[in-house]
Amino acid sequence: MKWIKFTINTHNDAVDLLSYMLDEAGIEGIEVDDNIPLTEEEKSQMFVDILPDPVDNDGTAKVNFYIEPQDCNKEEILKKVNDILSEISPYTNIGAGTIDVSETEDKDWMNNWKTFFKPFRASSNIIVKPSWEDADEVSDYNSESDIVIEIDPGMAFGTGTHETTMLCIKALSQVKCSDKQVLDVGCGTGILAIAAAKLGARHVIATDIDPDATKVAAENLDKNSVPREKFEVYTGDLINGEATDHSYTFKAPVADENISDKVRADNDIVIANILADVIIPLSAIVPKHLKKGGIFISSGILDTKADEVENALVANGFEVIDKHELNEWVCFVAKRL
Repeated sequence: MKWIKFTINTHNDAVDLLSYMLDEAGIEGIEVDDNIPLTEEEKSQMFVDILPDPVDNDGTAKVNFYIEPQDCNKEEILKKVNDILSEISPYTNIGAGTIDVSETEDKDWMNNWKTFFKPFRASSNIIVKPSWEDADEVSDYNSESDIVIEIDPGMAFGTGTHETTMLCIKALSQVKCSDKQVLDVGCGTGILAIAAAKLGARHVIATDIDPDATKVAAENLDKNSVPREKFEVYTGDLINGEATDHSYTFKAPVADENISDKVRADNDIVIANILADVIIPLSAIVPKHLKKGGIFISSGILDTKADEVENALVANGFEVIDKHELNEWVCFVAKRL
């Protein structure tokens, strides 16, 4: 079977952030080709007698992904990837920042990877699963106490397995969502809005700057049986105050209306799983949409940026009451004073 192969020519420094952004944009199963030397731990785990010859690490890296031809709109994908490169270029070295497109033969690559996407426990009481698997694949699944979120991966958005999403789910499961009004900024797949709803929120509002995201988020909310009267989905930029209409926005703003007027000022909880450099300016906007004493959960923060985010939170009237870490990612739980 033939596949369309996209190769992003970049730099080692950008690989982690680029991988995260591609995952959030729904590009699954990436592969990374770089010249970073193997660590001693990695060498010890390789069951071979002769290790590959070392090569000079010039800092360059290639990030590859594959799309089925019938699902491949090259112009749309190239625009999405170029937009990602433009977004991250002020914060990291993207190297050449070019994209090559080619055609390749492969086995059923896009479906084979699905065999590795199994139900997993995202927190002590939440399981995330694809539609083709059963929740009881998780060994300690408890049908009476566990909340199950169903997400189908695809071209639109990711599966929720990324560390930042898991950190947010953990934080959400620890705060009291019951009967709360929740705002999810940068909702992506909608998984956090779904988690909040299933944890008892009386109403959730999900926003994203990408109309593809809001479409998929609304579909996933429907798929998870969240009643339509309990959620709203808006396309727009909360920081710049721009909003656009959308077929899944049940109280749709017109294009020139300010999205800030739509997301309310009395939210009990605001979630933002984005990037540190977006959360920093967003922390000045969130208080307008959060009750005093309300909770702001922010993630997508590399540990190297954690101090900057914490300083911004404090400067904008928040008290950090909890901090969760997983690998190099950080999630803050802050209360509006």
